[in-house]
Amino acid sequence: MSTSTTIQPENRKNFLSPIVIIGALFFIFGFVTWANSTLIPYLAMACELTTAEAVLVTFAFYISYAVMAFPSSWVLKKTGFKNGMMVGLLIMAVGALLFIPAAKSRNYNIFLLGLFIIGTGLALLQTASNPYITILGPIESAAKRISIMGVCNKAAGALAPLILGAIVLKDSSALEAKLSTMDAVQKAAELDALASRVVLPYVVIAIVLVLLGVFIYISHLPEVKAEGEEGAESVSGDFVQRKSIFDYPYLWLGFISIFLYVGVEVMAGDIIQIYGASIGISLDVAKHFTTYTMIGMLVGYLVGIFTIPKYLSQKGVLKLSAILGLLFSLCAIFTTGFTSVLFIALLGLANALIWPAIWPLAIDGLGKFTKTGSALLIVGIAGGGILPRVWASLGEKIGLQQAFWIMIPCYLFIYFFAVSGHKIGRSVKA
Repeated sequence: MSTSTTIQPENRKNFLSPIVIIGALFFIFGFVTWANSTLIPYLAMACELTTAEAVLVTFAFYISYAVMAFPSSWVLKKTGFKNGMMVGLLIMAVGALLFIPAAKSRNYNIFLLGLFIIGTGLALLQTASNPYITILGPIESAAKRISIMGVCNKAAGALAPLILGAIVLKDSSALEAKLSTMDAVQKAAELDALASRVVLPYVVIAIVLVLLGVFIYISHLPEVKAEGEEGAESVSGDFVQRKSIFDYPYLWLGFISIFLYVGVEVMAGDIIQIYGASIGISLDVAKHFTTYTMIGMLVGYLVGIFTIPKYLSQKGVLKLSAILGLLFSLCAIFTTGFTSVLFIALLGLANALIWPAIWPLAIDGLGKFTKTGSALLIVGIAGGGILPRVWASLGEKIGLQQAFWIMIPCYLFIYFFAVSGHKIGRSVKA
């Protein structure tokens, strides 16, 4: 395997400091992203929404990646990775502060705008941080480094629903019962009080984002460049010179894989609470289900850290993950009650190493197109907005459990990418 996307030799001396800084960013990604799992049932109650309307939370958040990833690539070419990360954090802080007027007016559209702006900042951060950690060392161990980032991400993801849920969904089942007995005036007052619960957490999030942005700005985070980024397509000569990202079929297949993966990941993490509530599990219990998914992902990342590349290759891990995804999806469809929910949570284990494995397989050898190729992969995160929307719409017709059939072709395509898709269009010396 070529190592055509590696950190320049003069920057190899100290990996620890950059890894700690990027790890902090991935923790922020995780907390803000997986807070959405609590926002969905919370806003459904506070703004009196249907399931399909509530799932617009994921749509507004993840569709921003599709809209902003390529502009983010342009920004990074101008600012470099470090300053681009700082700008992304400040944009996210603006989005978090929009939750104040949204809560005061109980206006769902303003909530969605705030989420879109947060997603915009994250698009810039993700476009910078994922290739950064990928090319910080040898490409063969990139999935291991991304797995370390995943531990930071999913540890925050496990905490977010517990912390936010304890604040905004406190006594939610009792409140639901209480609301059904109130007249319109009383109900509006109670819902206004419920909506105001979200203000303090998102003000704190905004403050943390600004402080982290300042820290990034004054830090000594080194710039890294992919091999061939500033000149020839490849220093090693393993890859023929190409004119654009359209000349890399494996990159585009990686993009489709990312799109499908993020879709199933969001269904396993964000949608699990709504699914649990739909089969009669109280919201006081269901609000913890995302944490179960995140624990599964944490276990998967730890496996990746200790086995890649010493015992398992990146493509081998991807094949195994796709197979587990297929098995757990089928079990979730054909079992009932809490057992079905448990298999959705176990998808966290199956999903954990898919992102870390796809990234290096998809961007290896892009050379000067690394930032643009990374932006394309970030566009794929929009799958987290589109596929849950399809699931919700389908679920209203055939039932939410049967709608999980849409996961099956997703995992089948990921398996194809692991087996042969990542090789298509790749001209590497043996």
